[in-house]
Amino acid sequence: MAAIPKAVSRSVPAIRPRLEVWLWAFMRISGVLLIPLAFGHLAIMHIINNVHDINACFVYYRWNVLFWWRVYDALLLFLAYIHGLNGLRYVIDDYVHHRGWNRALKRVAFIGGSLVILAGTIALIGGVRVTALPQGCPPLG
Repeated sequence: MAAIPKAVSRSVPAIRPRLEVWLWAFMRISGVLLIPLAFGHLAIMHIINNVHDINACFVYYRWNVLFWWRVYDALLLFLAYIHGLNGLRYVIDDYVHHRGWNRALKRVAFIGGSLVILAGTIALIGGVRVTALPQGCPPLG
């Protein structure tokens, strides 16, 4: 008669399952929101406007005429990047089984992602300097 192996109990923090549910829900919601945002971005930047015409003047007028363009770009930046980082976290969990490497890679991804989001936020808040506009840019007004 074979002995029945005992199940090894692991202590899992109470916050972890709840966090996983929130991250799972975020992936679904952000994925749905990213579809119109990404297609809108492609339509505006690549179909309606020629990519060769996009320069500092274009961005300056787009961001300063309507504030909503900055909100649109911020939503696209935050949702896409956090969605991608969360997906990277899932990939790391699936393929990196060594606990130390798993944690290290997740921390590197988090720090790198935080730096990119910080740089994007600074660019969105800072905008385009008027002194940096190329010659021939008509004045805003």
